[in-house]
Amino acid sequence: MIRAEGFDDCILGVAEVWDGNTRVHRIVYDALEMIEVLMERDGMDHDEAVEYFEFNIDGAYMGTYTPIFVFRTSLESIEELAEYLNEEE
Repeated sequence: MIRAEGFDDCILGVAEVWDGNTRVHRIVYDALEMIEVLMERDGMDHDEAVEYFEFNIDGAYMGTYTPIFVFRTSLESIEELAEYLNEEE
């Protein structure tokens, strides 16, 4: 498993996912909490923290064991997103 260094307090748990026909474990992080850490620890404003997170953390593919970054949201928001995505197809 690969850890995002400096964000241990943002860990939600571990996910078991399939990579081909092999089950692997990945650390799961709360993405919004990570953005908060960037703002508080590194003195970034919100926009800077989001940009840094998107490019340097979420966008950094590190292979099979790349961590999973979760944006907590409501079921209603998920359903709205699913409906929107289905309309685009």
